[in-house]
Formats: sequence, structure tokens, C-alpha cells
Amino acid sequence: MSNKERNKRSARKARQEERKRLEAEHAASGHAAKAEEAPKSSLLKKASSDSAAAKPAKAEKAKKPGRIRSYFTAVKTEMHQVTWPSRTELKNYSFAVIAMLLVFGVCVWAVDNGFVALILAFTGLRG
Repeated sequence: MSNKERNKRSARKARQEERKRLEAEHAASGHAAKAEEAPKSSLLKKASSDSAAAKPAKAEKAKKPGRIRSYFTAVKTEMHQVTWPSRTELKNYSFAVIAMLLVFGVCVWAVDNGFVALILAFTGLRG
């Protein structure tokens, strides 16, 4: 896990604890009914405004381009970690797959013809 992800996780945890603390304060001060009626976004704004390192309101929205970019960056790093087969291994694997397809195809054809023969013999009907 990268440091960036750790920092995000700890920030989320701190915000969650702050929300719980604010809800407990509201319940203790007799504003429980108001706290239930108040939307969660107002609690989040209060939590962020009360903290010393409050971020501007614009930063609360999730930035989709950054999330998309980070996804493709993660995909790129994962693709570099993949162990790719050599050309000869790829040829051998391809040959094995095609051979097994043929074998199973012939087996399915034989079983199908066997069932058709049984049904014809049992019913006495011809196609």
C-alpha cells in the first residue's frame, strides 16, 4: 500500500471519528431531534469547519479525472509486473488449447450421435 493510500485512509478515519464526536455532542446537548433532521452534509461541513486544518468546500467533491487517471496508472504498473510467456511458450500453449478443443469437440459429437441413435432405436422413429 502506498503512502498516498495510507494518508487517505487515515484522513477518512479522522473525519469519521470527528462526525461521531459531533453527533455525540449534539445528542448530549439536547439537540438530538435537530441532529436527526439535519442532513449529513451539514454535519460534514461542521466537522470540517471545526477542525484546525479545514479544507475549502470545493475540495469536498470527488475529482473523477484524478480517480480515472489513478486507475489507469495502477493498471499500467500491474501490466509491468505480469510475467509474459515467450514466443515458443505461446506457440506451445496455443497448440495445446487447439488440440484440446478438437478432442472435446469429437467427444461431444460422439455422445450426441450416441444419444440420437438410442432415441431412434427406442422410439422407432426416423428423422
